[in-house]
Amino acid sequence: MYDKNIGTKQKALRINLDRRIYGSFAEIGAGQETAAMFFKAGGASGTIAKTMSAYDMTFSDSIYGVEESGRYVVESRLVKMLSKEYTLLEKRLAEKRGPDTTFFSFANTVVALNYQKTNEAHGWIGCRFQLTPQSGYNDVIIHVRMLDNENVLQQQALGVIGVNLIYGCYYYAKTPETLVLSLMDDLSPERIQIDMIRFSGPDFATVDNRLMTLHLVKNGFTDAALFGPDGQALQPSEALYKKHILVMRGRLRPLTNVQLDMIENSQKQFMAEDDVDENRVISMAELTLHNLKANEQGIDEKDFLDRVDILCSMGLAVMISNYLEYYKLVAYLARLTRLKCGLVVGIPNLEYIFDEGHYEFLPGGILESFAMLFSRKIKLFVYPTLRDGAIYSCEDFKLPPTLEPLYQYLIRNDKIEAIRNYNEENLHISTDAVLEMIQEGRDGWESLVPARVAEQIKSNCLFGYPCEVEYIPIGQQVRQQQEQEQGVADVTPG
Repeated sequence: MYDKNIGTKQKALRINLDRRIYGSFAEIGAGQETAAMFFKAGGASGTIAKTMSAYDMTFSDSIYGVEESGRYVVESRLVKMLSKEYTLLEKRLAEKRGPDTTFFSFANTVVALNYQKTNEAHGWIGCRFQLTPQSGYNDVIIHVRMLDNENVLQQQALGVIGVNLIYGCYYYAKTPETLVLSLMDDLSPERIQIDMIRFSGPDFATVDNRLMTLHLVKNGFTDAALFGPDGQALQPSEALYKKHILVMRGRLRPLTNVQLDMIENSQKQFMAEDDVDENRVISMAELTLHNLKANEQGIDEKDFLDRVDILCSMGLAVMISNYLEYYKLVAYLARLTRLKCGLVVGIPNLEYIFDEGHYEFLPGGILESFAMLFSRKIKLFVYPTLRDGAIYSCEDFKLPPTLEPLYQYLIRNDKIEAIRNYNEENLHISTDAVLEMIQEGRDGWESLVPARVAEQIKSNCLFGYPCEVEYIPIGQQVRQQQEQEQGVADVTPG
């Protein structure tokens, strides 16, 4: 049973008193705050086999190996730490304690706030653990951003989230959604944010990391999260570091020919820009929480996975965000990369952006929002729409006289550009109409979506398509295929 009122000290004490749980701590970059929590709770000898902090880089490299990137606060370093410490536990204690003990190794590698307070404090935290003695291990790995303005407060927050992680791994493992929720006990998003989480191991074989990523945003633990075309959760600042980002926002329920035309043509124009390196471009679809809400009951997780399956199959990365306003999305992207970015929008989106009513809460109104939206290396690529039988593009865009000069300024300074070479036959496509045709089983919708999308919808009964099939998330399909291939490889002919 989940009880958010259990204090950090009580959690640490309960683990200390549970004789099944035994492990080691390796913490680099901000003291040994998690281990300290267990020592202070009392009875730590029943839990802790070893604590260490290889703070010096030479010592760290000697123990865990050298990182090719030369960076230490990265996921690969964390995984090496977990693997090294867990292997040592089994090697040294399996014979003595193995039959009665569930081993764990806890590790973090972080960079806390420096003395000048000029850096971005963040870190990787993970726990490798068994749920039953002599069983295979599981991993739960998270990435955090530390927002406290004092180093000592960041250290304290790291200790709390570390205890929460270990406690959740042992007492909430059967309900991963609860485990995710419990990570922020005694904390708040104003102090620390979790922008990536990944579950793996035999006890999490059915866990879909895309849903866990969704829960991070839905619970308010982060404003945005990311996963790649393979469905794997990604840490945004690492995945998008030194990348040109091209983003298309929409409901994408489902992806139709018109949206595919939007992303393909905008990508061609974006890559042709003088200050864009085509080898560094990453295209992604963005789904806001607002666009994910299918009804008053909130987010339909099956519907969410349907959309993600489609987008990933088309080779797109997928971002989930809580940024309703475009300027907040751009400010977020600017924190991840200094390279030029592009937004793919339609005429209705452009009208939304220029609607002054959306910025009444800002002291500077629309000018304040535009200062954030267009001051960075950002460009809008605008796709035309069909109105009253005529094509309406950004060249035809009409605004009140008070806003027209602002629009012309942005056009002349290459901040807004019309998408060219579009397919006029796609302009009549309505996503809502296509969805209705799919759900009613009417003929003809297949020609309105990419062939691969139509095939997936029919094969997996996506978006309410009237058929019966056992729904298996892509991640689970991949695992099953790998297991089958391994089984075939293990068979000896004859």
